[in-house]
Amino acid sequence: MKKRVHIFVSGRVQGVFFRSSTKDRAQELGLTGWVMNLGDGRVEAVFEGEQGEVEKMVQWCMGGPEYARVEGVEIIPERYTGEFKGFAVRHSISD
Repeated sequence: MKKRVHIFVSGRVQGVFFRSSTKDRAQELGLTGWVMNLGDGRVEAVFEGEQGEVEKMVQWCMGGPEYARVEGVEIIPERYTGEFKGFAVRHSISD
């Protein structure tokens, strides 16, 4: 079963390789979507793929990479669209 989630991660999540680590982990799990830093210090991401793999990715985001200190993860379930070809690090909403 396919699943899509939109998440917002808060804490010390910028300047600690969160985006690049997220991309690496998402690709390992065969997920598509994107990740980007927000101006308020959070990281935003969208993941699409098999339900179990998306759930593993969300669990990973609750801890993040080694130097991250995740304080919160907001998870918004969305309708699966299949719109992405791979997983990207975005630098702005228009990417």
